[in-house]
Amino acid sequence: MKSFLPVVLRAEPQFARLFFGQSLSVLGDRVSFVSVPFAVLSIGGSASDVGLVAAAGLLPMLIFTLVGGVWADRLPRNLIMLASDVIRFATQSIAAALLLTGVAEVRHLVWLMIVFGVADAFFMPAATGLVPQVVSAERLKEANALRGFVQSSGLVIGPALAGGLIAAVGPGGALALDALTFALSAAFLARIRPRNPSVGVTQSKMNWNFFEDLRAGWMNVRKRTWIWSGMIAMAVYHIVVLPSVYVLGPVLAESEWGGAAEWAVVVAAFGVGSIAGDVLAYRIKVKKPLILAAAALIVASCQALILGSGASVTAIAALEAVTGAAVSVFFILWETALQVHVPEDALSRVSSYDYLLSSGLMPLGLAIAGPISESLGMRTTLYAMTIIALPVMFAWLCVPSVRRLPAFPEAQD
Repeated sequence: MKSFLPVVLRAEPQFARLFFGQSLSVLGDRVSFVSVPFAVLSIGGSASDVGLVAAAGLLPMLIFTLVGGVWADRLPRNLIMLASDVIRFATQSIAAALLLTGVAEVRHLVWLMIVFGVADAFFMPAATGLVPQVVSAERLKEANALRGFVQSSGLVIGPALAGGLIAAVGPGGALALDALTFALSAAFLARIRPRNPSVGVTQSKMNWNFFEDLRAGWMNVRKRTWIWSGMIAMAVYHIVVLPSVYVLGPVLAESEWGGAAEWAVVVAAFGVGSIAGDVLAYRIKVKKPLILAAAALIVASCQALILGSGASVTAIAALEAVTGAAVSVFFILWETALQVHVPEDALSRVSSYDYLLSSGLMPLGLAIAGPISESLGMRTTLYAMTIIALPVMFAWLCVPSVRRLPAFPEAQD
């Protein structure tokens, strides 16, 4: 069986441990993503309560992501991830127990999701920074492609598994499975021995200056035009484009396409396209990766236009599969570029700014998309999203350092 594993898993045993642990965790996350709303509804919660619980998990991203980035550049990243997994195991176990015993209330889930979100905010910058410590530089892209493949596969497998679990054992049982995946992930993390485990500890722990560290991380962003301009492009994608998928798409499907089944076809097509993009990114070799990444982000930013095009559901699904592939290619090449060109002792802080300016700000777009569409009309809003986003993406492609950045730092970036 070993011979059937990708080369990077055979050649990099420390990464293999990270990969298998995170694969299980991602699957659990996808199950949880579907299970939590049904858990709220199962205890008598309203649609507003579902939104409240979801927001409780997202809000810590805005508050703690930058803190997590500083910590991950100063403490062993694998230990931060291990602690995060243990905390998330505990929160999901408690939630499952409350649901299975019939004593859960909405307020319980809100508080548990807040704790879960804090642990998540510390985990992600540490994970980005840990990968170069367990993978050789020449295999970073392949490693990120495999990680992306797991994320994309989870989009297809996770909801289906969640539906079966909810039907068989209820939301509480589904969350119990999610808790188990965090325990297994922690077991894998406990066995990881990264190269240069103290790479971020460049000063005495007693002399830490949090704000100085934060400022130093920002300086690493500011002095690289391709990074801060890329973060602007990603912020626009998350705030302007993605609400068309998360908010307006389901509404359009309900009112014009026939309902949830048709929307599920489009979502599944996007997931299949994402898997294809991961495979493509794994195999391709490019000398100037950000040129391809920027082109992929341009394609991905057409999602609002596609949804509002008035085409058949089959055509929209096919086009969404193309955008799914583009999204995967972009994020794999972007994350690899950060890992290759940003110093390891600043990588987690840089990635924390990345997460904050993209995923952290996405709730803003989700909150205003609905009211704007009610004021301007559904299709006008979808077209406006595209008109706003595409010039920003083309502008990023035109940035000289984006077009010049090499795959490996043989030249100054």
